[in-house]
Amino acid sequence: MPRQLITFQIGDQVLGVDIMAIREIRAWSPATPLPNVPPHVRGVVNLRGVVLPVLDLSHRLGWGMTDPSARHVIIVVRIGEQLQGLIVDAVNDIVTVPDDGMQPLPDIGDTPAASFLEGLATIDQRLILILALERLAEGTAGLAEAA
Repeated sequence: MPRQLITFQIGDQVLGVDIMAIREIRAWSPATPLPNVPPHVRGVVNLRGVVLPVLDLSHRLGWGMTDPSARHVIIVVRIGEQLQGLIVDAVNDIVTVPDDGMQPLPDIGDTPAASFLEGLATIDQRLILILALERLAEGTAGLAEAA
């Protein structure tokens, strides 16, 4: 069955996440830092009464820390039972990946990014890295409750 993805940018990289996991796309707003959290957790924001952990996706993937500005956005995703925010540079569009359009990652060694990617897809001559959201959130469960 074809999959629909929301694609977005981090630097020059195009990534995608299953559209069914997306709850909201919102403008950047500063997160309130929390003590003793992993460095990729930028803090929490209040989303209509829900405390939402905000992850620096670039940092989590091992591509360096994001210096968020007004041009950045937060993609709110549901991972398991928890909502989490992902800081990205920009949201691109919705794409449909056919059944045979997903490819496994080549063996690129033990890099941080590889452990958080589900696979690759080529759409309109662009290579899209597909995020494995459940792996991305490991180590961040319970942050909203701690806030």
